[in-house]
Amino acid sequence: MNKLKNKVAVITGGNSGIGFGIAEAFKNEDAVGAIVGRNAETLYKAVANLGNNFIAINADVTNTESLTQIFEETAEKFGKIDILVANAGAGTTGTVEETSEADYDKTMNLNLKSVYFTVQRALPYMNDGASIILIGSNAAHRAYPSFGLYGAAKAAVIYLAKGFSNDLLHRNIRVNVITPGTTDTPAFEKFVPAEQIQAVKTQFASVMPIGRIGKPSDIGKTAVFLASEDSSFLLGAELLVDGGMTYLSK
Repeated sequence: MNKLKNKVAVITGGNSGIGFGIAEAFKNEDAVGAIVGRNAETLYKAVANLGNNFIAINADVTNTESLTQIFEETAEKFGKIDILVANAGAGTTGTVEETSEADYDKTMNLNLKSVYFTVQRALPYMNDGASIILIGSNAAHRAYPSFGLYGAAKAAVIYLAKGFSNDLLHRNIRVNVITPGTTDTPAFEKFVPAEQIQAVKTQFASVMPIGRIGKPSDIGKTAVFLASEDSSFLLGAELLVDGGMTYLSK
């Protein structure tokens, strides 16, 4: 359990859900580093669970001036960075008839612009040969009702794995993307009344080819693979971790 021993990682949105699942998987493989989040309460609770090898950085990834601080602080504590997971983002809903310009900007700033500049600002602090992992969504492949804008942002993120990899060939930095499907995270609480959450999860599981919804640990294990030397021949790749929804569901 030491595939990432002494590797320095930064996980944005690492305070809950998929991001915390990735941070926990990295900790179990002996990585060190930082988790980043906007919610101070969940951030410091998460870092307490991870133990002494991780620090918490309270920052907003949509504020580009804050991004440099994240990487400066991590590098000062641990040295240059080996792994970056640009996970921070959030599902947003609305049809083209309903979405305002402000809603558009908020969605794209969080789910696309922040990813682009998280990677850009991290590069001076990263080792050559590092691994960058972006987080997509199968909403980029399936037209879920009211998720059109979010899906478009994630489709662009999936493309960025290819574009970034090409840009960074001279530094041997690999950029790949994990595309989750429905995953058991606190995001359900944003869209579903509390008394209906379990029923909604059961409904999602019933249409998943694999028979269940995803767990943050499913994404975490995939991230360990992409962060480690096991995936040294992968770059610009998308790994669908969605229980077969994209390719097998009707």
